[in-house]
Amino acid sequence: MEISPLYHSTRPEGELLPQEDAAFGILESLGIDYDRVSSDPADTMEKCAAVSEVLGVPICKNLFLCNRQKTDFYLLCMGPDKPFHTKDLSHQIGSAQLSFAPEEALWELLHCTPGSASVLGLMNDTEHRVRLLIEREVYEAEYLSCHPCICTSSLKLKTADVLHKFLPHTGHEVTVVNL
Repeated sequence: MEISPLYHSTRPEGELLPQEDAAFGILESLGIDYDRVSSDPADTMEKCAAVSEVLGVPICKNLFLCNRQKTDFYLLCMGPDKPFHTKDLSHQIGSAQLSFAPEEALWELLHCTPGSASVLGLMNDTEHRVRLLIEREVYEAEYLSCHPCICTSSLKLKTADVLHKFLPHTGHEVTVVNL
């Protein structure tokens, strides 16, 4: 897999997809620094592992989930090697029978495609229909790594900037979960 060198607070050159352009725009407007690499599509955790080595921090596994009725939506940010058991998570958040949300809902609510779900997609959830869940180790880590709503770029952000600048801007709160 081809991976670029590390860039500091520099968006990719050329024309960007609208959702990627918006992600970089919001980081710039909020004064959030980041390290970035560009790569071939890193749309699986195996491909993300190679990108993580260049960034120096593991890329979060982001799961877009919903309840059985598809009325409640959740974005779960967790460590790449953490096991995910729906029963354990369902109990913690008071929701029964979680499953993966449909691709259409991922696009409608976060403007992300499969393999590119990201906490940055919450900027598009203006109706606050998505509840953010962050696994405790990710929440407590110094850095968080994610895609800017497209899986050909990956970012390293200070977790504090995400929690104290980005999320207040979007109006989303965090529920910390233990996996």
